[in-house]
Amino acid sequence: MKTTPEATGLERPRSTGSWRILATVFGALVLFAVVLRFVDPVRFAWSSNFLLVFNALLIEATPFILLGALVSAAIQVFMSPRAFATLGRIPRSLQLPAAAVAGMAFPVCECGSVPVARRLAAKGLAPGAAITFMLAAPVANPIVIASTYVAYKGRSILWVMVFGRLILGVIVAMCAGWVVSRQTKDELLKPRPDDTLEDDHEHGEGRMREYFGHVGNDFVFMGRFLVIGAAVAAAVQTFIPQSLINPIANTPVVSQLAMMGLAFVLSLCSESDAFVAASFVQFGASSQLAFLVFGPMVDTKLAALYMGTYNRGFFRTIIITVTAVTLVGTLWIGVFFG
Repeated sequence: MKTTPEATGLERPRSTGSWRILATVFGALVLFAVVLRFVDPVRFAWSSNFLLVFNALLIEATPFILLGALVSAAIQVFMSPRAFATLGRIPRSLQLPAAAVAGMAFPVCECGSVPVARRLAAKGLAPGAAITFMLAAPVANPIVIASTYVAYKGRSILWVMVFGRLILGVIVAMCAGWVVSRQTKDELLKPRPDDTLEDDHEHGEGRMREYFGHVGNDFVFMGRFLVIGAAVAAAVQTFIPQSLINPIANTPVVSQLAMMGLAFVLSLCSESDAFVAASFVQFGASSQLAFLVFGPMVDTKLAALYMGTYNRGFFRTIIITVTAVTLVGTLWIGVFFG
């Protein structure tokens, strides 16, 4: 399905600006490493730990960022809106679970799922089902589940994290969809004149040029958040004393809320966030799950997209619902699996 920046009500970050930010961050880190190389390394042993964690996160997560960009761009450029239209013909009582299953099948990142969900609702899909698809796709699609498996491979909590993220993500998405299901399309969406227009696709070389343009923009857009997230995770592991982290990490509710707050601020791409979450070894499985389920549904970049796409009050409803269901779900997971 082809989507345009205008469909979200916001402009997509320009690739030039994204490249500049990414190049600046990388340049600063390279300069940082070179300077330390000529300084007594014994006095700055912390630098080795910081760079080790940072580089490991980048190396592990970058392939999944690229794969997610390739698949997401293919869906946007080559997939016809008719592929989603069948959801609208399903009985309304079954649209929420059907939308959740569809979200699991389509590897769309959280930024890409917002305009897709808007177009589905504008075309007649029940608003609750459109929101369910929007929230389920970035947290429970095959690429995200595969990256979660790789990030936790070899750990005793591997299957708790993989299946916990999949199942809890779908449950949270359906709960949020159910909460907004009483709203009509006009109550949910901010009006736009292009809602009734059909998507026009270019053909041949034009379509391939559009595809690779999407791939490049999506990769840089998601990659810069990975760089920021990896730097923050490495800094936390290196500079914050364990005496400050352990009380938070070992306190139920507080630890889950802290990881959800971190996910909101970092705004990581769901294809790479498992590698960052797995680096916070002080926190238990339930707290890391809170990070992995909450982040792809509610973060700072999504807040802007939600407020530009949906009517007033929607973001408040989503953040309350997602926070409450994620917190309760992860607490029960903590009870059963420790």
